[in-house]
Amino acid sequence: MTHTLTPPNTETPEQRNGRRHAFAGAYLGWMFDGYETFATVLVASFVVNDLVGKDASPYYVGAILAITLLSWAIGGLASGVLADRFGRRKVMIVSILWYAICAGLTALAPSYGVLLVLRFLTGLGMGAEWGGGSSLVAETAPPRRRGLRLAFLQSGFGIGFLIATGVWQLVNQGNPGDWRWMYALGVVPALLVLYIRRLASDSPLWVKVDQQRRALTEAVSSGSVSSAKAAEFLKPSISQVFSHPVYRRRVLMLTLGALASMIGWWAVSTWIPAYARSILVGTTDDVPSAVTLVVLAYNAAGVVGYLVNGWLADLVGRKPVIFTFFVASVALTPCMFLIPDSKGSLIFWAAVNGFFTLGQMTWLALYPSELFPTNVRATGMTLVFNLARFPAAIGALISASLITTFGSISDAAIVIGCAGYGLGVIVALFLGPETRGTNLPAPVDIAEITSTEEGAQR
Repeated sequence: MTHTLTPPNTETPEQRNGRRHAFAGAYLGWMFDGYETFATVLVASFVVNDLVGKDASPYYVGAILAITLLSWAIGGLASGVLADRFGRRKVMIVSILWYAICAGLTALAPSYGVLLVLRFLTGLGMGAEWGGGSSLVAETAPPRRRGLRLAFLQSGFGIGFLIATGVWQLVNQGNPGDWRWMYALGVVPALLVLYIRRLASDSPLWVKVDQQRRALTEAVSSGSVSSAKAAEFLKPSISQVFSHPVYRRRVLMLTLGALASMIGWWAVSTWIPAYARSILVGTTDDVPSAVTLVVLAYNAAGVVGYLVNGWLADLVGRKPVIFTFFVASVALTPCMFLIPDSKGSLIFWAAVNGFFTLGQMTWLALYPSELFPTNVRATGMTLVFNLARFPAAIGALISASLITTFGSISDAAIVIGCAGYGLGVIVALFLGPETRGTNLPAPVDIAEITSTEEGAQR
């Protein structure tokens, strides 16, 4: 396997500006994804109260979260294949425009059923944005700074959480339809499409692979090349991943690690607001504001965790950092749900927990990007990131039953969170090779394929 330096040392000022604008577009797109995701977490119960009734089963809330996670996974899986075939930039543009329009339409939903359909459609676009954006940033980052660059990208999701929390504080006036404003603001990312189309450039690595693919397709069509290597290179990217034993194993191990991160994060983050509310009732006059402070502490510390994770990954290596963050998450999850007894202690433990449980998400963009070649990179990354979302969607749907089964929010969060992160501790030992400071793997060059074919013909 050959390797290609990213970005090239011969980069022109125009290319440098295009790369920077591409990063800005990917960051803002992912930030709005974070806003849309946490906006749904914040308003789901209010949506159900307004469209179904205050006595509705908790399953209605779970269904909203589950349908979003499910469609996110579907859109994400599709986006990887599309980004490898049609380009990172095009997938970003279409996905952002798609979810912005659908988010705006959600604000007009007249019934619970229509809202579920619109959340499904919105989730498709939200999931698709990450595949194009993350692979684009990975392929245009210097090897020695790739960890921090992708950490900045991932931190945009946490910033979106903070924005959603702040906006909800402003628009929540106690009226039944206040939740609609949260989705109405979701149309703002549509403006981002104009920026990306005008100023952002696609990954030079992907452009090179696309040119090779087109040239090889012509050569095969003309009959000048017919080797097995050519057929392999031209197969759909998802077929290339699963037909290659090394890539297949990597997808399996990385998906187990992603599942650990997703289940652990879901068990902790989605139950923090309800748990904080149960502790704060009777201890403060303004429970909603106090709960908001706890959530803000979790997300703000998570943003710092993202950045520190990427910095450490560049400094000491990917695998030691992944392992350390999983171990810390196992240790801190019980602390979050057993120790706090006041607003101050809730804020403190939410911040410490958020640093590790949310901050660890940096690895999901960084490490997989360094284990797959350019022609299947987005596919490999999105397989890992999104296959883990299907179990998380099931968890969201049955969350009410889990609380009943375990007896309380704290017991459910501790058992499920520690089980998820415990799995991560084990998987982290077997994920794959260390990739700190290495160049991204590239596919076999077309010259090698054609030269092999020419040699065979002689």
